[in-house]
Amino acid sequence: MAKTEELIEAYKAKREQIKQMGAPKAIEQRHKAGQWSARERVDYLFDPGTFTEIGLFVKHRTIHFGMDKREIPAEGVITGYGKVNGSPVVAIAEDYTAMAGTFGEYHGKKFARALDFAKDMGWPCISMNDSGGARLQEGMDTLESYGWLFRAQILASGIIPQVSLLMGPCLGGQAYHPVMQDFLIQCRHTGFMGIAGPAFVKTQIGEEITLEELSGWKAHAVKSGQTHLVAENDKDALDMCKQLLSFLPSNNKQKPHRIETKDDPERIVPELDTLIPDRPTQPFDMHKVITAVIDDSYFFELMKDYAPNCIIGFARFNGRPVGIVANQPMQAAGVINIDAADKMARFIRFCDLFNIPLISFQDCPGYMIGSEQDWKGILRHGAKLLYAWADATVPLISIIVRKSYAGAHYGMLDKAIGADLVFAWPTAQITIVGAETAASVIFAREIREAQNQQEVRAKRIKEYQELYENPYSAAERGYVDDIIIPSETRKIINRALDALENKTVARPWRKYSNINL
Repeated sequence: MAKTEELIEAYKAKREQIKQMGAPKAIEQRHKAGQWSARERVDYLFDPGTFTEIGLFVKHRTIHFGMDKREIPAEGVITGYGKVNGSPVVAIAEDYTAMAGTFGEYHGKKFARALDFAKDMGWPCISMNDSGGARLQEGMDTLESYGWLFRAQILASGIIPQVSLLMGPCLGGQAYHPVMQDFLIQCRHTGFMGIAGPAFVKTQIGEEITLEELSGWKAHAVKSGQTHLVAENDKDALDMCKQLLSFLPSNNKQKPHRIETKDDPERIVPELDTLIPDRPTQPFDMHKVITAVIDDSYFFELMKDYAPNCIIGFARFNGRPVGIVANQPMQAAGVINIDAADKMARFIRFCDLFNIPLISFQDCPGYMIGSEQDWKGILRHGAKLLYAWADATVPLISIIVRKSYAGAHYGMLDKAIGADLVFAWPTAQITIVGAETAASVIFAREIREAQNQQEVRAKRIKEYQELYENPYSAAERGYVDDIIIPSETRKIINRALDALENKTVARPWRKYSNINL
Protein backbone atom coordinates (compact mmCIF):
# COMPACT_ATOMS: atom_id res chain seq x y z
CA MET A 1 0.00 0.00 0.00
CA ALA A 2 1.31 3.44 -0.94
CA LYS A 3 2.33 5.77 1.83
CA THR A 4 0.59 9.11 2.39
CA GLU A 5 3.64 10.98 1.18
CA GLU A 6 3.70 8.93 -2.02
CA LEU A 7 0.00 9.52 -2.59
CA ILE A 8 0.45 13.25 -2.20
CA GLU A 9 3.39 13.29 -4.60
CA ALA A 10 1.41 11.26 -7.13
CA TYR A 11 -1.47 13.69 -6.76
CA LYS A 12 0.82 16.67 -7.35
CA ALA A 13 2.26 15.08 -10.47
CA LYS A 14 -1.18 14.24 -11.86
CA ARG A 15 -2.47 17.72 -11.15
CA GLU A 16 0.56 19.35 -12.76
CA GLN A 17 0.23 17.12 -15.82
CA ILE A 18 -3.37 18.16 -16.35
CA LYS A 19 -2.52 21.85 -15.90
CA GLN A 20 0.02 21.57 -18.71
CA MET A 21 -3.01 21.47 -21.05
CA GLY A 22 -2.08 20.49 -24.61
CA ALA A 23 1.68 20.65 -23.92
CA PRO A 24 4.14 23.55 -24.36
CA LYS A 25 4.27 23.25 -28.17
CA ALA A 26 0.51 23.73 -28.49
CA ILE A 27 0.64 26.76 -26.21
CA GLU A 28 3.54 28.17 -28.22
CA GLN A 29 1.43 27.92 -31.37
CA ARG A 30 -1.31 29.87 -29.62
CA HIS A 31 1.14 32.62 -28.74
CA LYS A 32 2.37 32.80 -32.33
CA ALA A 33 -1.23 33.31 -33.42
CA GLY A 34 -1.53 36.22 -30.96
CA GLN A 35 -3.70 34.30 -28.49
CA TRP A 36 -3.32 33.35 -24.86
CA SER A 37 -3.90 29.90 -23.45
CA ALA A 38 -7.08 29.23 -21.49
CA ARG A 39 -5.19 29.33 -18.19
CA GLU A 40 -3.47 32.58 -19.09
CA ARG A 41 -6.87 34.09 -19.84
CA VAL A 42 -8.25 32.93 -16.49
CA ASP A 43 -5.19 34.24 -14.63
CA TYR A 44 -5.58 37.68 -16.23
CA LEU A 45 -9.32 37.92 -15.56
CA PHE A 46 -9.18 37.24 -11.84
CA ASP A 47 -7.63 39.33 -9.10
CA PRO A 48 -4.22 37.75 -8.33
CA GLY A 49 -4.36 34.69 -6.12
CA THR A 50 -8.17 34.50 -5.89
CA PHE A 51 -9.05 31.82 -8.48
CA THR A 52 -10.19 28.39 -7.26
CA GLU A 53 -10.58 25.72 -9.94
CA ILE A 54 -13.35 23.13 -9.84
CA GLY A 55 -13.60 20.03 -12.00
CA LEU A 56 -9.90 19.76 -12.85
CA PHE A 57 -9.97 15.93 -12.81
CA VAL A 58 -13.18 15.47 -14.82
CA LYS A 59 -12.61 12.99 -17.65
CA HIS A 60 -14.65 11.70 -20.59
CA ARG A 61 -15.91 8.11 -20.61
CA THR A 62 -15.98 7.44 -24.36
CA ILE A 63 -14.18 4.37 -25.71
CA HIS A 64 -15.11 4.44 -29.41
CA PHE A 65 -12.94 5.68 -32.29
CA GLY A 66 -9.76 5.56 -30.25
CA MET A 67 -11.12 7.79 -27.49
CA ASP A 68 -10.19 5.19 -24.86
CA LYS A 69 -6.56 6.11 -25.49
CA ARG A 70 -7.18 9.87 -25.72
CA GLU A 71 -6.22 12.11 -22.81
CA ILE A 72 -8.05 15.46 -22.80
CA PRO A 73 -6.74 17.57 -19.91
CA ALA A 74 -9.58 18.93 -17.74
CA GLU A 75 -11.99 17.85 -20.52
CA GLY A 76 -10.94 20.85 -22.59
CA VAL A 77 -12.60 23.43 -20.33
CA ILE A 78 -11.44 25.22 -17.19
CA THR A 79 -14.09 26.13 -14.62
CA GLY A 80 -13.87 27.84 -11.26
CA TYR A 81 -14.47 30.96 -9.23
CA GLY A 82 -12.60 33.88 -7.73
CA LYS A 83 -12.75 37.66 -7.55
CA VAL A 84 -12.83 40.26 -10.31
CA ASN A 85 -12.62 43.91 -9.22
CA GLY A 86 -12.94 42.54 -5.68
CA SER A 87 -16.28 40.80 -6.30
CA PRO A 88 -16.93 37.06 -6.74
CA VAL A 89 -17.29 35.75 -10.29
CA VAL A 90 -17.50 32.31 -11.93
CA ALA A 91 -15.52 31.69 -15.12
CA ILE A 92 -15.55 29.05 -17.84
CA ALA A 93 -12.64 28.95 -20.32
CA GLU A 94 -12.49 26.50 -23.20
CA ASP A 95 -9.02 25.13 -23.91
CA TYR A 96 -8.30 24.84 -27.62
CA THR A 97 -5.03 23.01 -26.94
CA ALA A 98 -6.97 20.06 -25.46
CA MET A 99 -8.54 18.27 -28.44
CA ALA A 100 -9.39 21.67 -29.91
CA GLY A 101 -11.65 22.41 -26.94
CA THR A 102 -14.31 20.18 -28.49
CA PHE A 103 -17.66 20.03 -26.77
CA GLY A 104 -18.42 16.54 -25.48
CA GLU A 105 -20.55 15.02 -22.74
CA TYR A 106 -18.37 15.90 -19.75
CA HIS A 107 -17.19 19.16 -21.27
CA GLY A 108 -20.88 20.08 -21.34
CA LYS A 109 -21.43 18.79 -17.79
CA LYS A 110 -18.64 21.03 -16.48
CA PHE A 111 -19.98 24.02 -18.42
CA ALA A 112 -23.55 23.55 -17.14
CA ARG A 113 -22.41 22.81 -13.58
CA ALA A 114 -20.42 26.05 -13.46
CA LEU A 115 -23.46 28.02 -14.63
CA ASP A 116 -25.67 26.34 -12.05
CA PHE A 117 -23.10 27.09 -9.36
CA ALA A 118 -22.96 30.76 -10.42
CA LYS A 119 -26.76 30.99 -10.32
CA ASP A 120 -26.97 29.32 -6.91
CA MET A 121 -24.27 31.58 -5.46
CA GLY A 122 -25.64 34.74 -7.10
CA TRP A 123 -22.39 35.49 -8.93
CA PRO A 124 -21.85 36.70 -12.53
CA CYS A 125 -20.70 34.05 -15.01
CA ILE A 126 -18.04 34.74 -17.64
CA SER A 127 -17.45 32.23 -20.46
CA MET A 128 -14.51 32.26 -22.85
CA ASN A 129 -15.51 30.50 -26.06
CA ASP A 130 -12.73 28.85 -28.08
CA SER A 131 -13.72 25.46 -29.44
CA GLY A 132 -13.47 23.26 -32.51
CA GLY A 133 -17.16 22.44 -32.06
CA ALA A 134 -19.01 19.24 -31.27
CA ARG A 135 -16.99 16.15 -30.31
CA LEU A 136 -18.51 13.86 -32.92
CA GLN A 137 -16.88 10.75 -31.48
CA GLU A 138 -19.33 10.89 -28.57
CA GLY A 139 -22.46 10.93 -30.71
CA MET A 140 -25.70 11.27 -28.78
CA ASP A 141 -23.88 12.10 -25.55
CA THR A 142 -22.46 15.22 -27.18
CA LEU A 143 -25.85 16.20 -28.57
CA GLU A 144 -27.54 15.89 -25.18
CA SER A 145 -24.83 17.91 -23.44
CA TYR A 146 -25.76 21.01 -25.44
CA GLY A 147 -29.23 20.84 -23.95
CA TRP A 148 -27.80 20.83 -20.40
CA LEU A 149 -25.82 23.97 -21.19
CA PHE A 150 -28.70 25.83 -22.85
CA ARG A 151 -31.12 25.01 -20.05
CA ALA A 152 -28.60 26.02 -17.37
CA GLN A 153 -27.93 29.41 -18.90
CA ILE A 154 -31.62 30.07 -19.62
CA LEU A 155 -32.59 29.27 -16.02
CA ALA A 156 -29.79 31.57 -14.82
CA SER A 157 -30.89 34.37 -17.15
CA GLY A 158 -32.21 37.35 -15.25
CA ILE A 159 -30.75 36.03 -11.99
CA ILE A 160 -27.06 36.64 -12.68
CA PRO A 161 -25.27 38.64 -15.39
CA GLN A 162 -23.77 36.43 -18.09
CA VAL A 163 -20.96 37.61 -20.36
CA SER A 164 -19.45 35.65 -23.24
CA LEU A 165 -15.99 36.34 -24.66
CA LEU A 166 -15.68 35.02 -28.22
CA MET A 167 -11.91 34.45 -28.41
CA GLY A 168 -11.75 31.64 -30.96
CA PRO A 169 -14.12 29.64 -33.18
CA CYS A 170 -17.63 28.87 -31.97
CA LEU A 171 -19.56 27.15 -34.74
CA GLY A 172 -22.59 24.89 -34.98
CA GLY A 173 -25.13 24.34 -32.21
CA GLN A 174 -22.61 25.60 -29.69
CA ALA A 175 -22.90 29.10 -31.17
CA TYR A 176 -26.30 29.49 -29.54
CA HIS A 177 -24.51 29.68 -26.19
CA PRO A 178 -22.77 33.08 -26.59
CA VAL A 179 -25.72 34.82 -28.24
CA MET A 180 -27.98 33.73 -25.38
CA GLN A 181 -25.70 35.43 -22.85
CA ASP A 182 -26.43 39.02 -21.78
CA PHE A 183 -23.34 40.45 -23.47
CA LEU A 184 -20.98 39.19 -26.16
CA ILE A 185 -17.43 40.50 -26.61
CA GLN A 186 -15.81 39.31 -29.85
CA CYS A 187 -12.09 39.34 -30.64
CA ARG A 188 -11.63 41.09 -33.98
CA HIS A 189 -9.08 38.73 -35.52
CA THR A 190 -9.70 35.39 -33.80
CA GLY A 191 -13.37 35.24 -32.76
CA PHE A 192 -15.72 33.47 -35.17
CA MET A 193 -19.33 32.50 -34.59
CA GLY A 194 -21.93 30.88 -36.82
CA ILE A 195 -24.56 28.19 -37.05
CA ALA A 196 -22.33 26.42 -39.58
CA GLY A 197 -18.84 26.90 -41.01
CA PRO A 198 -18.02 27.73 -44.66
CA ALA A 199 -17.40 24.10 -45.68
CA PHE A 200 -20.77 22.96 -44.33
CA VAL A 201 -22.51 25.94 -45.94
CA LYS A 202 -20.99 25.10 -49.32
CA THR A 203 -21.93 21.44 -49.00
CA GLN A 204 -25.51 22.08 -47.93
CA ILE A 205 -26.60 25.12 -49.93
CA GLY A 206 -23.78 25.73 -52.43
CA GLU A 207 -22.78 29.15 -51.13
CA GLU A 208 -19.07 29.91 -51.22
CA ILE A 209 -17.99 32.29 -48.48
CA THR A 210 -14.96 32.80 -46.26
CA LEU A 211 -14.97 32.24 -42.51
CA GLU A 212 -14.25 35.94 -41.95
CA GLU A 213 -17.21 37.04 -44.09
CA LEU A 214 -19.59 34.48 -42.67
CA SER A 215 -18.66 34.49 -39.00
CA GLY A 216 -16.23 37.34 -38.28
CA TRP A 217 -16.73 40.51 -36.28
CA LYS A 218 -18.38 42.49 -39.09
CA ALA A 219 -20.94 39.74 -39.53
CA HIS A 220 -22.11 40.16 -35.93
CA ALA A 221 -21.08 43.61 -34.68
CA VAL A 222 -22.36 45.38 -37.82
CA LYS A 223 -24.87 43.11 -39.57
CA SER A 224 -26.55 40.64 -37.21
CA GLY A 225 -26.41 42.73 -34.03
CA GLN A 226 -25.30 39.78 -31.90
CA THR A 227 -21.94 41.21 -30.77
CA HIS A 228 -21.94 44.02 -28.21
CA LEU A 229 -18.24 44.89 -28.15
CA VAL A 230 -15.30 44.22 -30.49
CA ALA A 231 -11.90 43.67 -28.87
CA GLU A 232 -8.49 43.81 -30.54
CA ASN A 233 -7.11 40.76 -28.75
CA ASP A 234 -7.48 38.55 -25.66
CA LYS A 235 -6.18 41.19 -23.25
CA ASP A 236 -8.48 43.86 -24.66
CA ALA A 237 -11.49 41.52 -24.41
CA LEU A 238 -10.76 40.71 -20.78
CA ASP A 239 -10.22 44.40 -19.95
CA MET A 240 -13.59 45.21 -21.54
CA CYS A 241 -15.19 42.44 -19.50
CA LYS A 242 -13.79 43.88 -16.27
CA GLN A 243 -15.05 47.35 -17.20
CA LEU A 244 -18.49 45.97 -18.00
CA LEU A 245 -18.69 44.07 -14.70
CA SER A 246 -17.93 47.29 -12.80
CA PHE A 247 -21.35 48.65 -13.84
CA LEU A 248 -23.31 45.52 -12.88
CA PRO A 249 -24.58 44.03 -9.63
CA SER A 250 -23.66 40.43 -8.82
CA ASN A 251 -27.28 39.31 -9.14
CA ASN A 252 -30.88 40.47 -9.51
CA LYS A 253 -31.36 41.00 -5.76
CA GLN A 254 -28.61 43.60 -5.51
CA LYS A 255 -28.17 47.13 -6.77
CA PRO A 256 -25.10 47.98 -8.86
CA HIS A 257 -22.08 49.16 -6.90
CA ARG A 258 -21.90 52.93 -6.44
CA ILE A 259 -18.45 54.53 -6.46
CA GLU A 260 -17.09 57.83 -5.23
CA THR A 261 -16.65 60.62 -7.74
CA LYS A 262 -15.24 64.13 -7.64
CA ASP A 263 -17.55 65.25 -10.45
CA ASP A 264 -20.04 67.67 -8.86
CA PRO A 265 -23.59 66.25 -9.21
CA GLU A 266 -24.93 69.82 -9.48
CA ARG A 267 -22.44 70.78 -12.21
CA ILE A 268 -23.83 73.17 -14.83
CA VAL A 269 -22.98 72.42 -18.49
CA PRO A 270 -23.12 75.76 -20.40
CA GLU A 271 -22.22 74.27 -23.80
CA LEU A 272 -25.55 72.44 -23.92
CA ASP A 273 -27.43 75.75 -24.16
CA THR A 274 -26.02 76.28 -27.67
CA LEU A 275 -25.77 72.70 -28.88
CA ILE A 276 -29.13 72.31 -30.66
CA PRO A 277 -29.13 73.79 -34.20
CA ASP A 278 -31.70 76.47 -35.01
CA ARG A 279 -32.86 74.49 -38.02
CA PRO A 280 -34.96 71.51 -36.78
CA THR A 281 -33.75 69.23 -39.58
CA GLN A 282 -30.07 69.87 -38.92
CA PRO A 283 -28.44 66.97 -37.07
CA PHE A 284 -26.23 67.10 -33.99
CA ASP A 285 -24.26 64.41 -32.19
CA MET A 286 -26.20 63.02 -29.22
CA HIS A 287 -22.92 61.68 -27.83
CA LYS A 288 -22.08 65.29 -26.94
CA VAL A 289 -25.18 65.52 -24.76
CA ILE A 290 -24.48 62.20 -23.04
CA THR A 291 -20.79 62.75 -22.32
CA ALA A 292 -21.44 66.31 -21.12
CA VAL A 293 -23.82 65.29 -18.33
CA ILE A 294 -22.45 61.95 -17.05
CA ASP A 295 -19.67 61.49 -14.51
CA ASP A 296 -16.23 62.32 -15.91
CA SER A 297 -17.55 62.02 -19.50
CA TYR A 298 -17.05 58.23 -19.28
CA PHE A 299 -19.59 56.42 -21.45
CA PHE A 300 -19.33 52.64 -21.92
CA GLU A 301 -21.15 52.30 -25.24
CA LEU A 302 -22.47 48.97 -26.51
CA MET A 303 -23.27 47.83 -30.06
CA LYS A 304 -22.01 51.10 -31.53
CA ASP A 305 -21.65 49.64 -35.05
CA TYR A 306 -25.15 48.12 -35.18
CA ALA A 307 -28.24 50.30 -35.67
CA PRO A 308 -26.17 53.49 -35.19
CA ASN A 309 -29.37 55.55 -35.35
CA CYS A 310 -29.70 54.77 -31.64
CA ILE A 311 -27.24 54.70 -28.75
CA ILE A 312 -27.11 52.38 -25.72
CA GLY A 313 -24.57 51.96 -22.96
CA PHE A 314 -23.63 52.41 -19.32
CA ALA A 315 -22.55 55.55 -17.49
CA ARG A 316 -22.61 56.96 -13.96
CA PHE A 317 -24.35 59.86 -12.27
CA ASN A 318 -22.83 60.84 -8.93
CA GLY A 319 -21.14 57.43 -8.86
CA ARG A 320 -24.40 55.57 -9.53
CA PRO A 321 -24.46 53.24 -12.60
CA VAL A 322 -27.26 53.91 -15.09
CA GLY A 323 -28.30 52.65 -18.50
CA ILE A 324 -28.47 55.21 -21.30
CA VAL A 325 -30.87 54.90 -24.24
CA ALA A 326 -30.82 57.63 -26.88
CA ASN A 327 -31.57 58.54 -30.47
CA GLN A 328 -28.69 59.59 -32.71
CA PRO A 329 -29.77 62.41 -35.07
CA MET A 330 -26.51 62.01 -37.02
CA GLN A 331 -27.80 58.69 -38.38
CA ALA A 332 -31.11 58.61 -40.31
CA ALA A 333 -32.38 61.48 -38.12
CA GLY A 334 -32.47 59.09 -35.15
CA VAL A 335 -35.49 57.23 -36.52
CA ILE A 336 -36.50 53.95 -34.87
CA ASN A 337 -36.27 51.05 -37.32
CA ILE A 338 -36.45 47.31 -36.64
CA ASP A 339 -32.79 46.98 -35.67
CA ALA A 340 -32.89 50.00 -33.37
CA ALA A 341 -36.03 48.74 -31.64
CA ASP A 342 -34.45 45.34 -30.98
CA LYS A 343 -31.20 46.89 -29.79
CA MET A 344 -32.85 49.26 -27.32
CA ALA A 345 -35.55 46.88 -26.04
CA ARG A 346 -33.16 44.12 -25.01
CA PHE A 347 -30.87 46.61 -23.24
CA ILE A 348 -33.81 48.15 -21.38
CA ARG A 349 -34.94 44.72 -20.21
CA PHE A 350 -31.43 43.82 -19.02
CA CYS A 351 -31.18 47.03 -16.97
CA ASP A 352 -34.59 46.39 -15.47
CA LEU A 353 -33.66 42.82 -14.52
CA PHE A 354 -30.58 44.01 -12.68
CA ASN A 355 -31.88 47.13 -10.93
CA ILE A 356 -30.05 49.66 -13.10
CA PRO A 357 -31.92 52.99 -13.55
CA LEU A 358 -32.61 54.05 -17.14
CA ILE A 359 -32.33 57.47 -18.74
CA SER A 360 -33.63 58.24 -22.22
CA PHE A 361 -32.48 61.14 -24.40
CA GLN A 362 -35.01 61.80 -27.15
CA ASP A 363 -34.73 63.34 -30.58
CA CYS A 364 -36.77 61.09 -32.83
CA PRO A 365 -39.11 61.81 -35.77
CA GLY A 366 -40.89 58.47 -35.33
CA TYR A 367 -40.78 54.82 -36.30
CA MET A 368 -39.50 54.04 -39.80
CA ILE A 369 -42.28 53.76 -42.38
CA GLY A 370 -42.45 52.15 -45.82
CA SER A 371 -42.98 48.72 -47.32
CA GLU A 372 -39.57 47.28 -46.45
CA GLN A 373 -39.95 47.88 -42.71
CA ASP A 374 -43.67 47.10 -42.69
CA TRP A 375 -43.18 43.75 -44.37
CA LYS A 376 -40.29 42.83 -42.08
CA GLY A 377 -42.47 43.54 -39.05
CA ILE A 378 -41.70 47.03 -37.75
CA LEU A 379 -44.94 46.90 -35.73
CA ARG A 380 -43.91 43.66 -34.03
CA HIS A 381 -40.35 44.80 -33.42
CA GLY A 382 -41.39 48.30 -32.46
CA ALA A 383 -43.76 46.88 -29.86
CA LYS A 384 -40.77 45.38 -28.04
CA LEU A 385 -39.85 48.88 -26.91
CA LEU A 386 -43.33 49.44 -25.53
CA TYR A 387 -43.21 46.15 -23.62
CA ALA A 388 -39.72 46.92 -22.31
CA TRP A 389 -40.64 50.34 -20.93
CA ALA A 390 -44.05 49.35 -19.56
CA ASP A 391 -42.68 46.24 -17.84
CA ALA A 392 -39.73 48.07 -16.29
CA THR A 393 -39.81 48.77 -12.55
CA VAL A 394 -36.47 50.58 -12.16
CA PRO A 395 -36.28 54.41 -12.04
CA LEU A 396 -37.18 55.74 -15.51
CA ILE A 397 -36.21 59.28 -16.51
CA SER A 398 -36.85 60.84 -19.90
CA ILE A 399 -35.10 63.92 -21.31
CA ILE A 400 -36.78 65.26 -24.45
CA VAL A 401 -34.06 67.17 -26.27
CA ARG A 402 -35.79 67.92 -29.56
CA LYS A 403 -38.25 65.82 -31.61
CA SER A 404 -40.67 63.50 -29.84
CA TYR A 405 -43.15 62.57 -32.54
CA ALA A 406 -45.88 59.95 -32.94
CA GLY A 407 -45.04 56.41 -31.80
CA ALA A 408 -41.49 57.46 -30.92
CA HIS A 409 -42.92 59.61 -28.12
CA TYR A 410 -43.68 56.50 -26.06
CA GLY A 411 -41.15 54.25 -27.84
CA MET A 412 -38.46 56.48 -26.35
CA LEU A 413 -40.20 56.71 -22.95
CA ASP A 414 -42.98 59.10 -22.04
CA LYS A 415 -45.10 59.38 -18.92
CA ALA A 416 -47.98 57.30 -20.30
CA ILE A 417 -45.77 54.28 -21.00
CA GLY A 418 -44.16 54.43 -17.56
CA ALA A 419 -41.66 57.25 -17.07
CA ASP A 420 -41.34 58.42 -13.49
CA LEU A 421 -40.12 61.86 -14.50
CA VAL A 422 -40.11 63.59 -17.88
CA PHE A 423 -38.12 66.75 -18.57
CA ALA A 424 -38.02 68.72 -21.81
CA TRP A 425 -35.62 71.32 -23.15
CA PRO A 426 -37.12 74.53 -24.60
CA THR A 427 -36.03 73.13 -27.99
CA ALA A 428 -38.36 70.13 -27.60
CA GLN A 429 -41.05 69.46 -30.21
CA ILE A 430 -43.63 67.15 -28.68
CA THR A 431 -46.52 66.36 -30.96
CA ILE A 432 -48.25 63.58 -32.86
CA VAL A 433 -46.72 64.58 -36.22
CA GLY A 434 -44.70 67.46 -37.63
CA ALA A 435 -46.50 70.67 -38.51
CA GLU A 436 -46.05 70.25 -42.26
CA THR A 437 -47.58 66.77 -42.21
CA ALA A 438 -50.42 67.85 -39.95
CA ALA A 439 -51.27 70.87 -42.07
CA SER A 440 -51.28 68.82 -45.27
CA VAL A 441 -53.89 66.51 -43.72
CA ILE A 442 -56.06 68.83 -41.61
CA PHE A 443 -56.20 71.67 -44.12
CA ALA A 444 -55.81 69.73 -47.36
CA ARG A 445 -59.10 70.94 -48.83
CA GLU A 446 -58.60 74.55 -47.73
CA ILE A 447 -55.12 74.64 -49.25
CA ARG A 448 -56.27 72.95 -52.45
CA GLU A 449 -59.10 75.46 -52.97
CA ALA A 450 -57.12 78.57 -51.97
CA GLN A 451 -56.14 81.15 -54.57
CA ASN A 452 -52.67 81.44 -53.01
CA GLN A 453 -51.98 77.88 -51.89
CA GLN A 454 -48.42 78.50 -50.64
CA GLU A 455 -49.52 81.40 -48.46
CA VAL A 456 -52.38 79.45 -46.88
CA ARG A 457 -50.20 76.40 -46.39
CA ALA A 458 -47.44 78.44 -44.69
CA LYS A 459 -50.00 80.14 -42.45
CA ARG A 460 -51.54 76.84 -41.31
CA ILE A 461 -48.11 75.25 -40.71
CA LYS A 462 -47.06 78.18 -38.53
CA GLU A 463 -50.35 78.00 -36.65
CA TYR A 464 -49.84 74.30 -35.91
CA GLN A 465 -46.21 74.86 -34.91
CA GLU A 466 -47.08 77.55 -32.44
CA LEU A 467 -49.91 75.54 -30.96
CA TYR A 468 -48.37 72.06 -30.69
CA GLU A 469 -44.76 71.81 -31.93
CA ASN A 470 -43.21 72.84 -28.62
CA PRO A 471 -42.83 71.50 -25.06
CA TYR A 472 -45.50 73.73 -23.50
CA SER A 473 -48.61 71.93 -24.74
CA ALA A 474 -47.39 68.69 -23.11
CA ALA A 475 -46.33 70.51 -19.93
CA GLU A 476 -49.76 72.15 -19.64
CA ARG A 477 -51.35 68.69 -19.50
CA GLY A 478 -48.77 67.35 -17.02
CA TYR A 479 -47.23 64.97 -19.54
CA VAL A 480 -43.92 66.81 -19.06
CA ASP A 481 -42.95 67.42 -15.45
CA ASP A 482 -40.81 70.46 -16.17
CA ILE A 483 -39.16 72.38 -18.97
CA ILE A 484 -35.51 72.84 -18.06
CA ILE A 485 -32.53 74.83 -19.29
CA PRO A 486 -30.22 72.38 -21.11
CA SER A 487 -27.21 73.41 -19.01
CA GLU A 488 -29.00 72.19 -15.86
CA THR A 489 -29.65 68.67 -17.21
CA ARG A 490 -26.96 66.94 -15.12
CA LYS A 491 -28.25 68.55 -11.95
CA ILE A 492 -31.86 67.64 -12.73
CA ILE A 493 -30.99 64.00 -13.50
CA ASN A 494 -28.98 63.57 -10.31
CA ARG A 495 -31.80 65.01 -8.22
CA ALA A 496 -34.29 62.74 -9.96
CA LEU A 497 -32.14 59.67 -9.31
CA ASP A 498 -31.85 60.63 -5.65
CA ALA A 499 -35.63 60.98 -5.42
CA LEU A 500 -36.22 57.60 -7.09
CA GLU A 501 -33.52 55.72 -5.15
CA ASN A 502 -36.00 53.55 -3.26
CA LYS A 503 -38.69 53.24 -5.94
CA THR A 504 -40.92 50.20 -5.48
CA VAL A 505 -43.59 48.84 -7.83
CA ALA A 506 -46.38 46.37 -7.07
CA ARG A 507 -47.84 44.42 -9.99
CA PRO A 508 -50.43 41.61 -10.28
CA TRP A 509 -48.81 38.16 -10.33
CA ARG A 510 -47.94 36.67 -13.70
CA LYS A 511 -45.09 34.60 -15.12
CA TYR A 512 -44.01 37.29 -17.58
CA SER A 513 -45.50 39.46 -20.31
CA ASN A 514 -46.11 37.87 -23.70
CA ILE A 515 -43.71 40.20 -25.50
CA ASN A 516 -43.70 40.28 -29.32
CA LEU A 517 -40.58 38.27 -30.17
